[in-house]
Amino acid sequence: MATDEYDTDTTETFDYVTDYEDEECNQTSLIQFGAKLTPFFFAIVIILSLFGNILVLVILVKYENLKCITNTFILNLAVSDLLFTAGLPFWAHYHMFGWTLGNPLCLTVNFIFYVGFYSSGFLLILMTVHRYIAVINPLSDIVSASGLSSIIATVIIWVVSILAGSPVLFFVKVKPPDYCGFDSSEGNKWGTYQQNALFILTSVVFISCYSQILCRLLHPPAQRRRNKTVKLIFTLMIVFFVGWGPYNVVIFLKTLSISEICQTSIDLNYAFYISRLLAFSHCCLNPVFYVFMGVKFKTHLKKILRNCGQNNSSNIPNRRSRLTITSQLSGEEFSM
Repeated sequence: MATDEYDTDTTETFDYVTDYEDEECNQTSLIQFGAKLTPFFFAIVIILSLFGNILVLVILVKYENLKCITNTFILNLAVSDLLFTAGLPFWAHYHMFGWTLGNPLCLTVNFIFYVGFYSSGFLLILMTVHRYIAVINPLSDIVSASGLSSIIATVIIWVVSILAGSPVLFFVKVKPPDYCGFDSSEGNKWGTYQQNALFILTSVVFISCYSQILCRLLHPPAQRRRNKTVKLIFTLMIVFFVGWGPYNVVIFLKTLSISEICQTSIDLNYAFYISRLLAFSHCCLNPVFYVFMGVKFKTHLKKILRNCGQNNSSNIPNRRSRLTITSQLSGEEFSM
């Protein structure tokens, strides 16, 4: 790279690529690509995430026992995804206009965003371990934990997430004319490597826990819903690795010296834009895979859609029947 300023602008986790004046490394098309694609895709993710996660919260608050640890995890995951989502409109604005919202809001948005990011990762790890224990040792006290245990788990999750995200308050700042992000390569590397570490930890837990769950399900005696459960597990793992794998590889490569080569830098930034879109869509996919995959919930949803087509949406039949959304992996139930 030709200048230190350019290096700072293009190595951020949320980079806003400024117009680089060197004729030998013109990135105008890259800037236009990010400015058009990112806000459009973020808008879709925001709408889907708000709809799915708010619906999860409504179901849990109105119909469920929030002292149950499974419900506690799901409720916190929805809150975490909403926090993550809250930062997306600001990043969409950033890509279109640069940062024009001042330093305090820059710090606040980054902090909230990273707390949402880390809490979501930690919750997915705990939910995976909990499902593993529920299948391998269903009589364990951990499976049926509730009350104080749920409160303690919630406090630990958010304290650790806040601690993990707090360095952002020291490394992030606004620079003229329109930059909001890490103010040094050291800060950027800290943010990148911490995300990489969380991805590696989550990957290890996913592979180890779900592989043993699969081994248990594939051995006799056969379970009635074994095939559907196996398909769901494979779906969870594929979505996780396809979504987060490329993104973590790209942000790691962007911290290396190869990113100083002009064409390599351009290629990495294109890959960064695309892989980030896949990764950040997790906040609207989590409700689908961790709550709404229950067979009975899908039946209930079909009835709602049929009624919407035949009558008006005010005659939703959820007051005339009692259905149960059953988790296919842990055996926990969500009653409506």
